[in-house]
This record gives sequence, structure tokens and C-alpha cells, in this order.
Amino acid sequence: MPSVVRLPPGVEAPFDVYVNGVLQREGADYVVREGELRFAADLAQEGRLGFWRWFLGAWGIGTYRSHDSVDVSYTSADGRPMSATNLPVEP
Repeated sequence: MPSVVRLPPGVEAPFDVYVNGVLQREGADYVVREGELRFAADLAQEGRLGFWRWFLGAWGIGTYRSHDSVDVSYTSADGRPMSATNLPVEP
């Protein structure tokens, strides 16, 4: 199922999109529509840490889930380089 990431306010082309630190290509990896990035790939983000996962982690028992980090690098309206990191992924 494709994933959607909403662009933060003020982000206008040109901008760079990274997933887990890897530069993505518009058209091949994602498309931009109505202020959203629409990825062909199914991206996953770990939700809130529940009690049992926290409890196990406190005892040094790892419980790992997939977590894709989506970052956008862009230039603000006044010309400053900006970045939006770990943007939320919507199914």
C-alpha cells in the first residue's frame, strides 16, 4: 500500500527528499500532489512505545520494529537552508 507524507508549510520546489538517509528521485520513488509526497513503497513508522515493550527494553531485551525516516531538505522563502526531519508517514 502506498504511503503519504505531508509537506510542512513553506516547502516549495526545489527540495530534496530522503528516506533513511538515501536521496529519493521524484517520479521514480515518489510524486508530489497537493502538498503531499506519495511514495510507491510501503513505508513504516514505529508507533508509541507500549508498556510491555518499554518494560522489556528496561531489562535490556530489544523489541525492534521497522521505522522509515522521511526527511525533506529545502530553502526557505528568505533563502535559508532548512530541513524537516522524521516527517510522519500516513498509510
